[in-house]
Amino acid sequence: MTVTDSGSAYVVLLATGGTISSRGSEAGGGAVASDTGEQVFASIGVPAAHPVRVVDVLRKGSYLLTVDDMIAICARVRDALSDPQVLGVVITHGTDTMEETAYLAELTHDDPRPVVFTGAQHAADSPTPDGPGNLARAIAVAGSPESRGQGVLLAFAGTIFPAAGVRKCHTTRLNAFANPDFGTAGAVSESGEVSMKPAGPVIASLPLPGSGAGSSRVDLVPVYPGADATLLRASRQAGAAGIVLQGTGTGNANREICREVAEATASGIVVVTSTRVEAGAVVPVYGDGGGGDLRAAGAISSGLLRPSQSLILLSLLLRLGTPASRIAETFALRGGPGRGTSPSQKLPKMTSQKEQ
Repeated sequence: MTVTDSGSAYVVLLATGGTISSRGSEAGGGAVASDTGEQVFASIGVPAAHPVRVVDVLRKGSYLLTVDDMIAICARVRDALSDPQVLGVVITHGTDTMEETAYLAELTHDDPRPVVFTGAQHAADSPTPDGPGNLARAIAVAGSPESRGQGVLLAFAGTIFPAAGVRKCHTTRLNAFANPDFGTAGAVSESGEVSMKPAGPVIASLPLPGSGAGSSRVDLVPVYPGADATLLRASRQAGAAGIVLQGTGTGNANREICREVAEATASGIVVVTSTRVEAGAVVPVYGDGGGGDLRAAGAISSGLLRPSQSLILLSLLLRLGTPASRIAETFALRGGPGRGTSPSQKLPKMTSQKEQ
């Protein structure tokens, strides 16, 4: 049911658009985000596991979102959690950049109540929409006592993932997400039964900057066979404060790119090396333009974070005015095992800038 008063505990649904709200345009063109949050919620067609209050935040395909949009979504999460009656928050979101917004939410989340992202692969007017089932299950997860202390989650096709490390792994399949390095957080049945794995150690949250305030350009530059430094130079000339290098293998490039990285870091640009490989850590072991030379040139390893989430973490840290040495420490912490790890892998608690 939709909440009409604050007399009972409830889940907040923040609607931001995406395929779950999309329908074909009247002109016969491609699907566009058009349904309101109330329409999306009504589509589940069965009583929700918990009372729900619906809030419309955006109505966009997630391929259109900016970092400022993502910050605005995270600010609405904080607004929702200011009410002690709220059990948790569900965010309906496009799948294209769900991994980025979910990770920003995880980085800045400092409440034991869960935040659960979900969406759809089939549009709302599809003969077989998957959004209603995903949403019903996400509401069950957000309101479940088992989800408390689990941080930000992504619930899709019955599987629950931690936000850190999650990524879209298939363009069209209904089970569209995976988390090869950090694993799953649990599962939720069609009837709303939630089963969660024990929560791992928690890394302290970072402050959430204001939307648009102190924004810094961060670019993603790929490495590929025969790549030269043209794109890196263009990024520098465009005024980038940070660059995420999508390396090959364990985070490798070539000699020309290494020379450009050295010039970039010497000029104060923060360069982070990630990889295009699906799983495994960035390990700077090779010379002759490889990861070892990138490290010597001043690049920071992303650890287990892939380019999409490396870009979000670097963007947040630069907006917070974090010095390069602290950025390196943060990537070493965040790019290693975190939520979902065993106690033997426990990491030291990181203090946010508010605590420094």
